[in-house]
Amino acid sequence: MSGAIWNLLSFIVALGVLITVHEFGHFWVARKNGVLVKRFSIGFGKALLSWRDKQGTEFVIAAIPLGGYVRMLDERVDPVLPQFKDLAFNHKTVWQRMAIIAAGPAANFIFAVFALWLMYMLGVQTMRPVVASVAPQSIAAQAGITPQQQIVSVNQHNATDASSVNLLLVEQIGSSSITLGLQDVVTQQQRSVTLNTTDWQFDPEKQSVFDSLGLNLARPQALTEIAQVAPDSAAERAGLQVNDKIIRIDGTDIKQWTQLQALISNAAEQQLSVEVERSGAVLSINVTPTLLVTADGFSQGVLGITPKVSDWPEGVLYTRQYGVIDAFGAGAAHTWQFIRLSVSMIGKLLTGDVSVKHLSGPISIAQGAGTTASLGLVAFLSFLALISVNLGVINLLPLPVLDGGHLMYMLVELIRGKPVSEKTQETGFRFGALILLMLMGIALLNDISRL
Repeated sequence: MSGAIWNLLSFIVALGVLITVHEFGHFWVARKNGVLVKRFSIGFGKALLSWRDKQGTEFVIAAIPLGGYVRMLDERVDPVLPQFKDLAFNHKTVWQRMAIIAAGPAANFIFAVFALWLMYMLGVQTMRPVVASVAPQSIAAQAGITPQQQIVSVNQHNATDASSVNLLLVEQIGSSSITLGLQDVVTQQQRSVTLNTTDWQFDPEKQSVFDSLGLNLARPQALTEIAQVAPDSAAERAGLQVNDKIIRIDGTDIKQWTQLQALISNAAEQQLSVEVERSGAVLSINVTPTLLVTADGFSQGVLGITPKVSDWPEGVLYTRQYGVIDAFGAGAAHTWQFIRLSVSMIGKLLTGDVSVKHLSGPISIAQGAGTTASLGLVAFLSFLALISVNLGVINLLPLPVLDGGHLMYMLVELIRGKPVSEKTQETGFRFGALILLMLMGIALLNDISRL
């Protein structure tokens, strides 16, 4: 199966699950409050499959899987006979209507807890955030961080693994300082350091948050031995082979793969003398890196080789697995971290600390769905939880076309003692739709530019 088809199928499954969860929240609370639900639809457009239950609700799976809706009896939309007015949404109290509207996002948050609870029950392989090296003159080096120290907290928030540290650091984008709690791997002594992040530059599309701070975590390292040679590449044409160990380039000793990368990158279409160790003998091979122009317009040289990697450092890789109760606690804590991060990122978009060029649309989500699904159920559950939280948070934004906009109008109704006028609501819906379409357009353009 091609990657594009796999991504599309994974995307449809993920979106289908999350939309069903969201709309079921509205549906269930509406039913509990005595509202007649006329239609429960997953998707838009032509119905592919439909059926009715004993209470008259039509359940529909439609052709366009990019959303869904719950249509309730409402005399502002449908003619309602006097005997059925008690079943209409608009005849319920403000608090009942607010509960029905808020139930969709709430269901997304509950689902995230469930998905992460199941993930921790199954067990998730993760890594300890142990510092292997610190880049000279970096933010981390200036703070006095040294190798063989594990990051155990970020701004007083405990961190159990590298993933948690990553999310906590991303949450601090735009901050002038970050306090890290460190524990020495050997002595177990703990201390705190403060990173000066006033001039912190972080581009998530080009580097990890750790790299941007100058932190290199303990993990498998690229070796100077060749694992793969791409067909019809500069390396193949020159005669480089799998298992060759590159020891010298133009007289420069090669100790790390990053050295080799830098030399090759800066020597596009220039002949290099590469010394390799092959079967105990040292050979000298002339090779000319191919010129590659990146999406950013930069030119660099490439050979077409992939390195072998070392094993994981001892004690760094481990599995987090809990029983029923502890897994629920871990899932709830992880969900809360996702919620905090989502709210924080929206705030940073508004303040300009995060650029709109980092917004992701359906193509990026589909790629994420496909990648995590190919890694297995545990990774896919984590992805579903993250997207479910994002869906819940975004729907609570006070834009009239979203659940948060409806809640905003109902809050005004509570304060004023009467509903917001139809004209005001209609104007708000148009404005909200315009804002939402603009954001969706930007996200889609970002997706296309990344492709």
